[in-house]
Amino acid sequence: MNLLIEKLSRRFESEGGEAVNALCEISLEVMEGEFICILGPSGCGKTTLLRIIAGLEEPTQGRVKMNNEEVHGPNENLVMIFQDYSLFPWRNVTDNVEFGLEVRNIPPEKRRAKADEYIELVGLSSFRTNFPHELSGGMRQRVAVARALAVEPAVLLMDEPFGALDAQTRNLLQTEILEIWNKTKKTILFVTHSVDEALFLADRIIVLTARPGRIREIISVDLPRPRERTEPTFGALRKYVLSLIDQAKKD
Repeated sequence: MNLLIEKLSRRFESEGGEAVNALCEISLEVMEGEFICILGPSGCGKTTLLRIIAGLEEPTQGRVKMNNEEVHGPNENLVMIFQDYSLFPWRNVTDNVEFGLEVRNIPPEKRRAKADEYIELVGLSSFRTNFPHELSGGMRQRVAVARALAVEPAVLLMDEPFGALDAQTRNLLQTEILEIWNKTKKTILFVTHSVDEALFLADRIIVLTARPGRIREIISVDLPRPRERTEPTFGALRKYVLSLIDQAKKD
């Protein structure tokens, strides 16, 4: 797997006709199996960057290459998970997880076997027949993760997937996503506003400046896993990253 982002920029036009620069010359090479978190001030283009990588938006300039081919439109190797879960309320857990496989015309028996595999992986085997409204927010996000994994992409793009959850559930799901990452060896790009979340999860943290988003710094998180948030080394790195975010707001 090779994912390359080369001099990516994105410009919008406001309703008044004014040019708005969202991203400016973002370049990044993502290694297979990496867990990367993207941090930056609000409005710096984190979600826009993820959407361009996913093929949901086109850059104004620059390119995204997946396995040496430019990304233009949705790519089966790049699957995005949104904060709002995006589950179909009329489908139960199994049917939601099967959806991507159904679109790809996978035979019913194989769909069901694959869905069962990933439903078990995210710990929802007892809820296969439940509908989204019968699940907690954390459980719905697990369904979204299982649905994304079922189509077996090379890269998971996660846009603040735990942002709407309470702190306790969020911490639990952070641990669970690391367990899933260890088992599946997927490459993950994860947008977050939380410095603690990024430090707990990431191999590398990409810190963006204020709009237009540029790469302010790339931080390698060399803390051993599982990480303890109360450790002095964790706290020192948190202080440094927070100072970078403060500086990024002024860049």
